[in-house]
Amino acid sequence: MTENIAFSMRRGGSVTRSEHVRPRTAPRPRRGHRQRSPAASVALHATLGVATVLALFPIAFILLVSLRGENGWTHPTELSGFTVSNYIHLLGGTEFLVWFANSTIVAGGATLVGVAISASAGYAASRLRFPGQRSLMWSFLVFQMFPVAVLIVPLYNILSTLGLLNTHGGLILTYCSVSVPFCAWMLKSYFDTIPVSLDEAGQVDGLTPFGTFWRLIVPLSRPGLAVTGFYTFLTAWSEVAFATQFMNSEDRYTLAVGLQNFVGPHRAEWGLMTAASILIMVPAGVVFFFAQRHLVAGLTAGGTKG
Repeated sequence: MTENIAFSMRRGGSVTRSEHVRPRTAPRPRRGHRQRSPAASVALHATLGVATVLALFPIAFILLVSLRGENGWTHPTELSGFTVSNYIHLLGGTEFLVWFANSTIVAGGATLVGVAISASAGYAASRLRFPGQRSLMWSFLVFQMFPVAVLIVPLYNILSTLGLLNTHGGLILTYCSVSVPFCAWMLKSYFDTIPVSLDEAGQVDGLTPFGTFWRLIVPLSRPGLAVTGFYTFLTAWSEVAFATQFMNSEDRYTLAVGLQNFVGPHRAEWGLMTAASILIMVPAGVVFFFAQRHLVAGLTAGGTKG
């Protein structure tokens, strides 16, 4: 602009007001694709708030009923008369602690055994090439298609032949047969994201195939192992059908089976049922608390490859 003014003056022209240099105004910042308007932010937070209330309402309602005594289901919305009598009777007057211990043993054993088998199968399918590899992995998928009702009879016969009916070991093996196919596929996808050159470096350093797997691959696979462990634990912790059919003595009942004693043909002990439901959620919440930082990475592993 200054050069244009000087050229105009050399030619004898006069400089008008419009030819003066105008101060530049700062450009208005453009809203990026990831920036939301205030109205959109309000709508988003309102939606999240409603979703949170809907998700927490059943838990809050069950907790409220459990604190209202034996007949808390009659007037559950009254904010008075709270008592812990249901919890005292549940822990001291029933076999809840025995059922809780049985469920802890079964769920913990199924988690350890299931994750070990799944990790071994997934690593073998990811790294090794052997006859029947594809058939083995496809059989895992086919096995997942069968409903529980179809599997009860053959599994019952197998456990009866092995003498594992009404035992914790038999129930652990049953839950592993359900969780291992899914977990093996998930861990295979996770192992595929780990470079094969890492295995080759371990072999160069003198590690055996198992040593490479245990010392190099397993520490890098914590997110995938956390997801499979959490899935296996929840499967064993809340399962009802297999435990009902394979456990026939009260001292071997798990929580899912033992709670059926609170429901009779003419009356249900809603106070004990709700109190037990709150206590059952505690172990699952603790496991989720320790596994949640690995869940996102483990669930998204294998989604993209490159």
